[in-house]
Amino acid sequence: MGKFWRLVKTTLRIIFKYRVTSLAAEVGFFTLLALPPLVLGLAAVAGLVTGQLGLSDRNELEAGLIGLVEPFLTADVVDSVIVPTFHQAVSANHYGLISVGFVLSLWSGSRAMNTYVDTITIMYGLGGERGFFRQRALAFAMYLLALGAGTIAVPLLVIGPQTLSGWLPDGFEWILGVYWPVVALSTALLLTVLYHVAVPVKTRWLFNLPGALLALAIWLGASVVMRLVLALSIGGTSIYGPLAAPIVVLIWLYLIAVAVLIGAALNAGIEKVWPRESAATATPSLVTRKLPRQPPAPTAPS
Repeated sequence: MGKFWRLVKTTLRIIFKYRVTSLAAEVGFFTLLALPPLVLGLAAVAGLVTGQLGLSDRNELEAGLIGLVEPFLTADVVDSVIVPTFHQAVSANHYGLISVGFVLSLWSGSRAMNTYVDTITIMYGLGGERGFFRQRALAFAMYLLALGAGTIAVPLLVIGPQTLSGWLPDGFEWILGVYWPVVALSTALLLTVLYHVAVPVKTRWLFNLPGALLALAIWLGASVVMRLVLALSIGGTSIYGPLAAPIVVLIWLYLIAVAVLIGAALNAGIEKVWPRESAATATPSLVTRKLPRQPPAPTAPS
């Protein structure tokens, strides 16, 4: 129990020391810049995949997309941002939109990923350890891998368990019962990979999982609370006018960044409270930072 409270205090100290809320604002901003071309490209992939599966009616796909984002975003944001973007994506030429969307999203998307990598590194107290070019190359590679995973995951998420139930043969209905748990577990595993790869020193895979689970829980809880608050507070004309919906999206991305960085702080705290005992495999710089050598104290004259 003593180490548990030490972990709590260490995690909170890291959160306040490195200003999680300020770093999350930076991450949310760059993610928002990367969002439009990424959404267009992934929506085009979703439309292409469903077309190959024989879904001529796009209404099913649209209903699945709305059902996916409804728990986290208000109806106004869904109607003014998500649905129009989806209509534009699936009505255009799929191959052209995929290529243009992906090309446009490569730089801005990798910049957003680079910001995530940089801020996670800062939570460990290792900012600048990797070097600019190595970190930029890592962020670009991670972004390409994320795009590859997204082309598979997004159509499955948008289709949802209801549509999926019509494709399953008899005897496989049990898959529907584990659909969302598998989605949650997969998200946690992806976050674990992000935490493990982002840090410029070797960390333990298992010790990255608690932060991923905490980040997922915070993000889901904060998104639901944000949606409820907005649904209760937005009853008339917003003072932000046409910017209201993009601002809500920015807040949502900010909450995601806060959750990810708090998870990174927890993982960094775990590495400090339970450091490796083997000197041969010890994770450098996580427990103590190298400090400049102090000059020897002057000896008193005899």
